[in-house]
Amino acid sequence: MRSMSEKAPRADAESAPARRARELSDEIRRHERLYYVESRPEITDAQFDALMRELIALEEKHPELASPDSPARRVGGEPAESFAAVTHATPMLSLENAYSWEEAEAWRARLSRALGGTEPEAYVAELKIDGLSITLRYEGGVLVRGATRGDGRRGEDVTENVRTIRAIPLRVPEAGAIEVRGEVYYSKTAFQRLNAEREADGDPLFANPRNAAAGTLRLLDSRVTARRRLHAWLYAIADAPRMPGSQAETLERLREWGFPVNPHWRRCESFEKVRAFLEAWAEKRHDLDFETDGVVIKVDERRLQEEAGATAKSPRWALAYKYPAEEAVTVVREISAGVGRTGTLTPVAHFDPILLAGTTVKRATLHNYEDLARKDVRVGDTVVVEKGGDVIPKVVRVLLEKRPPGAVPFTMPERCPACGDPVVREADEVASRCVNPACPAVVREALRHFCSRRAMRIEGLGEKLVDQLVAAGLLTDVASIYALRAEDLVELERWGEKSAANLLAEIEASKKMELSRLVFALGIRHVGEKAARTLARRFGSLDHLAGATEEELQEVGDVGPRTAATVVAWFSHPKHRALVEALRRHGLNFSEGGARRAEGPLTGKSVVVTGTLPGISRDEATARLEEAGARVSGSVSKKTDFVLAGEAAGSKLEKAKALGVRVVTWPEMLEIIG
Repeated sequence: MRSMSEKAPRADAESAPARRARELSDEIRRHERLYYVESRPEITDAQFDALMRELIALEEKHPELASPDSPARRVGGEPAESFAAVTHATPMLSLENAYSWEEAEAWRARLSRALGGTEPEAYVAELKIDGLSITLRYEGGVLVRGATRGDGRRGEDVTENVRTIRAIPLRVPEAGAIEVRGEVYYSKTAFQRLNAEREADGDPLFANPRNAAAGTLRLLDSRVTARRRLHAWLYAIADAPRMPGSQAETLERLREWGFPVNPHWRRCESFEKVRAFLEAWAEKRHDLDFETDGVVIKVDERRLQEEAGATAKSPRWALAYKYPAEEAVTVVREISAGVGRTGTLTPVAHFDPILLAGTTVKRATLHNYEDLARKDVRVGDTVVVEKGGDVIPKVVRVLLEKRPPGAVPFTMPERCPACGDPVVREADEVASRCVNPACPAVVREALRHFCSRRAMRIEGLGEKLVDQLVAAGLLTDVASIYALRAEDLVELERWGEKSAANLLAEIEASKKMELSRLVFALGIRHVGEKAARTLARRFGSLDHLAGATEEELQEVGDVGPRTAATVVAWFSHPKHRALVEALRRHGLNFSEGGARRAEGPLTGKSVVVTGTLPGISRDEATARLEEAGARVSGSVSKKTDFVLAGEAAGSKLEKAKALGVRVVTWPEMLEIIG
């Protein structure tokens, strides 16, 4: 018999990996709460990302450690084929709107009648977030479902995308089943960064943060959603074992549970105090890093909310007070057509400077010819301009009564304003485009993109320097970057031997950049960073990519018919082929490290991977398959040779069975590839 001082070995002793995974999960959750709920971060983003990377690596090595509420689930998973419908247990009603204080007073009178002449003791005023409504359900403290509002009664199951939003906790301290509601949104900073990235990729810009949030939350690929960094505010409890007695208590309880709650709300003991809140935020709201287009006014006491009830569309106890859109009137002095990196011509209205939302605005894009024709903006017109979502200036309407005599409609030029070549407009596109690779405007934008941090990362070769070198005739295309000489640079204004040597060293170092960066840097339409990485890994060299057919390109995950066609067209153009050869002569890296062998047991075979594989991550499995010669695709078709299925394989497995495609496990695939 052991003495009291001896410790018996624990049969269920926690392993070192399990202990570390638990420690990492707890630490990550703590920092997420500090950042998103309490607004007092203790570590940098880089330090946080390091913790997340360690947890992801640990769970990939030990899959049994991954739990449904693991913070590693925030990185996103396999693309879904569609969203399942969700019927809301409690309808998500819309709010009645008021656009003036008189309309708010009329709502108050109707509310009083609904309450039998009673005046509520207090109201709660909350800033109205301009985002996308969402409902979250937790069972046993774990997030089990996230859904969009939809039509108010049926929404879409976007749980996997919701898991990627770091502001939303994956676990809460309430053990009972609860359902909470709020708004998913983009901060102004994140929205501007997103549009900058889309512009660099040649993709159309989002008009405002709300549209961007809605589009991002409904992406089928949750990995893309994870990279875009959505945020959220929660403001309602639809279901809980113990429902709060008031809206103020609701907000406090949500915060206690670890949800992000917008701090800018107030309990108002009178309707006049509500008015003071509205007036206080009318201008202050522009200083916030998120969009708010008004204030939501709610009866504070839940008992009175239930007594007031609801119409078929809206609760009688809540009102959305909308601030009038900030507008200004100005006169259009010129309409020009700008030329972007991919040759797209964009009409831009230039007008007398005006002050909007705290900034001076002198021009606004008209997006495309259809937008221009619909609004019929002409030079000399007096127009109303507002900031879309208080971010992007846009021409709202023309004051036709002030149109000067002789004003003529603007027509998009038939020739490029920068190079004079004819412009084209594809049948399925609204944009006119210059297709001349040597167009000065296209070249200038292409040079800036090529040198950017996300492409070839040539530090020092920024926008102003590119313009200076183009004006001096030293840069004519991206290949000419590698022909620059020190003696040419030192002759320029504000250049010396040291600055010239530094730039040339950066240029020389860029020759060793990985192939994926070069593919992205070439600026092929529809080929962003993700597609560039996929193409580089799949084809292994720029030459193999250049020789690929549309059919071969479409076998690659993330590459659709439109992207495949533009890649083939780009490499088919004589000037582009000459550019590739010039880059080869300058010694740029044309091969991807670790590219697959030209021949292998799976050469010519198409494989689709689905589900969770035992003991190996999907990326590692994909690399092994490509090394064996396989083409790894993202969708199942009659041309698919194998579907590699793991746990929770889902619809792709069902489709493979329906088409008679061979389904194998990872151990079986290892036997095939040896």
